[in-house]
Amino acid sequence: MTEKRRFLYSIFWCLVALLCLVILSTTGCRSTGSPLPSISQDVVKYTKYNIHAHESRRDIKASYAGYVDSGIGHFVIPAGSKVTFPDQRSMRNGFFISIENTGDLVFFEYNRDRMGMSEREYIELITSDSPVSLDGFSEIDRKGIEEGKVYKGMTKQGVLTAFGYPAVHGTPSLEMDRWKYWRNRFTTMDIEFDSTGNVIDIIH
Repeated sequence: MTEKRRFLYSIFWCLVALLCLVILSTTGCRSTGSPLPSISQDVVKYTKYNIHAHESRRDIKASYAGYVDSGIGHFVIPAGSKVTFPDQRSMRNGFFISIENTGDLVFFEYNRDRMGMSEREYIELITSDSPVSLDGFSEIDRKGIEEGKVYKGMTKQGVLTAFGYPAVHGTPSLEMDRWKYWRNRFTTMDIEFDSTGNVIDIIH
């Protein structure tokens, strides 16, 4: 093989390797895009728990981790809100929720590996097919739910409704006496319960 032919072969295989790298990179990027939650956009649900959201210049975002005290821009979508699931995709991991009474479109950040369930399973966990009633909660529970906060004396169900379902990688079981929520992306808070399931301490 002549020197010129070896050089041309080298160039050829370099181009092939570069093309493969580009294809793999593109495929990898696409795989990180959020899969649709497999729920028809015509399906109407009602949130069983508050959803803590954060409004920025880019969008409105919520998270499976809670982000229950994210600072300026933080607000609460009340438990019992009527929601639908638009057929939209994002390069981020998660899904979209449309809040009927406000028209807000919320991107819900979701990590199926950390939660140990699919988006569809999670949506079924945090929503109901029929309107949700908050009757039956104690006065302190209702206060926390309405404000999106946790107070001593609240029940586990009250905390669940006020703060949302805790991230499984921080709280593997609701039977535990301490639940972990993320206040924001960088800090957490623990809710400690007594043997009867009432809040006895809030640890920041």
